[in-house]
Amino acid sequence: MPEIDFWFSIGSTYSFLTVMRLDEWCREHETTVNWRPFNVRTVMADQQNTPFAGKPIKSAYMWRDIERRAAKYHIHANLPAPYPISDLALSNQVALLGMREGWGKDFTQTLYRIWFEEGMEAGGENAVSEALFRCQQDPRLMLSRARSPEIEEALESETAKATDLGVFGAPSFVVRGEVFWGDDRLDDAFSWSRVGHVV
Repeated sequence: MPEIDFWFSIGSTYSFLTVMRLDEWCREHETTVNWRPFNVRTVMADQQNTPFAGKPIKSAYMWRDIERRAAKYHIHANLPAPYPISDLALSNQVALLGMREGWGKDFTQTLYRIWFEEGMEAGGENAVSEALFRCQQDPRLMLSRARSPEIEEALESETAKATDLGVFGAPSFVVRGEVFWGDDRLDDAFSWSRVGHVV
């Protein structure tokens, strides 16, 4: 069965829903998903798209929608969470470094808990350092490595790959070049990976 690429960006509010339920979902469906962090802010800036910032009615809907869906999935959240986050690139550079070394998924889930449960802004160095510490990683060392030109360029490269695939927002799922945007499209992506169409 083709892999499902899960394109996410720490800083995306709706990615919280997928990040926190994906392990259990994979167990239930006996499948695996490839976690791919990218910089959604770069993609949206290229499209001149600012989805919620400065839009109070739409933002209120977003938080209520996430609250409803989190309840559906039995995911705990204290909403609204601080938004938007300050240093989206840094958070995702750390996640990308972690994906290379085997602790990126744990870091991402931990940072989202800190953001959505404890109210610490996920782009701040304090929250990122705390998430690293809880994942038994050295915050100073990992932050230094994540800020290296190599990892900065790697995140830019992943972001370019996402754009080339047609990814324009997070979370997105890509199967055989087919893009499914939004947490609620995960089952459609799985269906496409199994039978080549949406069931």
